[in-house]
Amino acid sequence: MKFNSALESIKTYEAGKPIELVIREYGIEKDQIVKLASNENPFGCSPKVKDAVRAIIDNMALYPDDSMVKLKTALSQKYGIQANELVIGAGSDQVIEFAIHAKAHGGTKVLMNSVTFAMYEIYAKQVGAQIVRTSSREHDMDEFYALYLEHKPSIIFLCTPNNPTGDAINTAKMMDFIGKIDNETLVIVDAAYMEYARYKDASKAVEPRDLIEKFENVLFLGTFSKAYGLGGMRVGYGIGRSDIIEAMYKVRPPFNITTLSLEAASVALEDEAFVQECIADNFKEMERYEIFARSKGINVIESYTNFVTLSLPEEKNSSKIAQELLKKGMIVRDLSSYGLNAIRVTIGTKFQNDRFFELVEPLL
Repeated sequence: MKFNSALESIKTYEAGKPIELVIREYGIEKDQIVKLASNENPFGCSPKVKDAVRAIIDNMALYPDDSMVKLKTALSQKYGIQANELVIGAGSDQVIEFAIHAKAHGGTKVLMNSVTFAMYEIYAKQVGAQIVRTSSREHDMDEFYALYLEHKPSIIFLCTPNNPTGDAINTAKMMDFIGKIDNETLVIVDAAYMEYARYKDASKAVEPRDLIEKFENVLFLGTFSKAYGLGGMRVGYGIGRSDIIEAMYKVRPPFNITTLSLEAASVALEDEAFVQECIADNFKEMERYEIFARSKGINVIESYTNFVTLSLPEEKNSSKIAQELLKKGMIVRDLSSYGLNAIRVTIGTKFQNDRFFELVEPLL
């Protein structure tokens, strides 16, 4: 059977290995498995969210509110924006899909960093767009601008903090860069980990209201999958000028967010204290990874997220180490598919992190 020829150059996205698969493949008891591969909040979501979801469980027979008024109102109040400047997706990656389908097509180009979120390329190739990448591992704004002038892309992706490496762009430099881009180029600022960056360093903080007030060609992306502990609920959002949002609504399917997910995300915004506690613990535990890595002569990319990227020396193979850890019930992310001899480790609870250090030390 023949399929769309554009699919021939697309590699299937590899998500973090689920706990259930490790149980089946290795016969390890569930309570012996630690998943530090997908950058989930190890403390889960706010207890208030759990109570709210339980309270509406009987509503599952009805279609969700497709206007999403409760969640949009909460996000509008949080960011000081209007409801028509918001689009909600099943995770921020669905908003990425909306944006690419609305703006890119065969013959256009999409510019992104050399190492960054894989779904940018996958979605772009689905519509036949050409991929342009920088050579630098970090987001070099000068190189981005040179490539912009050369290729005139229809979309530019800036991932800050960057996944899978954890580094972040200086906001002033990013704003200066965007100011030099013509209004026909859509600049997407993927800020899935911005809650962590904002906590750690004000110079890396990006506020969506500042972006859309100053620039008419920018889309800011946020998510509830990371700091808010709702990865399983799949809720993300895009913030931009109303004309950008209107275009994306033309490719958005109806009822793309479930009733339970909408309620969970709305209530999660009401308990910022819980989120801030989780973030504070994250950076406290991250210091332990930095100390451990230095003791082993391993380079740690400075992280503004809830994960660390450990760049291994040449004599150590990231794929082998990740596989050996997996056999022992420790799930981390091997980054060899990104061209890096590195593993990415989500910052877990103290117990989970202790377990990682215990299992990885003999392998280094």
